[in-house]
Amino acid sequence: MGKPARDRVPAVEQTGEDRIAAAFALRSGSAALMPYLMGGFPDIATSRAIGEAYAANGADLIELGVPYSDPLADGPVIHAAGTAALRAGATLDGVLGVGEALAGRVPVVLMCYVNLVLARGADAFAQTLREAGISGLIVPDLPLGEEPAIADACAAHGIALVPLVAPTTTDERLALIGARARGFLYAVSVTGTTGERGSREQAFGELLARVKAQTTAPVALGFGIATAEHAAEAAGAGADGVIVGSRLVRAAAESDDPAAAAGELVAKLAAGLIR
Repeated sequence: MGKPARDRVPAVEQTGEDRIAAAFALRSGSAALMPYLMGGFPDIATSRAIGEAYAANGADLIELGVPYSDPLADGPVIHAAGTAALRAGATLDGVLGVGEALAGRVPVVLMCYVNLVLARGADAFAQTLREAGISGLIVPDLPLGEEPAIADACAAHGIALVPLVAPTTTDERLALIGARARGFLYAVSVTGTTGERGSREQAFGELLARVKAQTTAPVALGFGIATAEHAAEAAGAGADGVIVGSRLVRAAAESDDPAAAAGELVAKLAAGLIR
C-alpha cells in the first residue's frame, strides 16, 4: 500500500533555471556544449531532427533561435538561414514546437528579439515558454534597464533570462549585468555579429577573467567559435560553456543530410571540450 496522502511529499516542479544549473554542474571540470539551432531551417521537421542529432552527439544544452526579419546580432550564415526558415513558413509557435520536442532530452534556451516578446506580452510569452518546457530566454536587443517586466515574468514562470556581455562592456556595467544573470551569462567573444573566426585563446582568457570577476553564474562563451580547437581554447581559458552557431548552421546548409552533418560536427566539438 502507498503512504497515506498526508504523508506524501508533493513533487517539486523543476524550473528552467534548475535544469540549466544541472546541465552545467554535470560538466564540472570541463565545459558544457551548447550548439545553436535555427528553428525552422531548412524546415520545421528537419530542424527538429538536427536538434535531436545535437542531443545524441554530446550537446548539454541547445540554443534555439527564432527566425526574425531584422536580426541585429546575426552574421550572414545565420541571417540567411533565418530568411530561408521564414520563407519556408516558420513561425514562433512552430519553433516552440521544436523546442518542446527537444526539451525532454536537454535544456533548451530560446533566442529571440524583443519585439516577439512584447507582441504577446511578457507574462503570456514566459508562460508559453514554460508550457513548452523551455528553460531559458536570450533577448539580444533587450537594453539593460528596460528589462524589469520581462525579467519579472520569466522569474514568475521559472524561465532563466540570460543576459549578454561583450569585450566592450565596461566593468561597471558588467557588475550590474553579472548580478542579474540567471541560468548563465552569455559572453560574446568578439565585437560585431556571429561568424567563424581564427584562434583567439588569449582574447578568450582576458574576457572570461573580467566577466567571471563580476558574476557567480556560469559563463558561456559564444560568437566566433567554429572548431574543436576553438572549443578547447574556450574551455582552457575558463569558459563554463561553449556556444557554437554559424559553423553548425553552415554544415546543415551544405549537406544533403543536415542532421547527420550537424551531429557529426557536434560530436567533434564535444570531444574537444574534454579537459
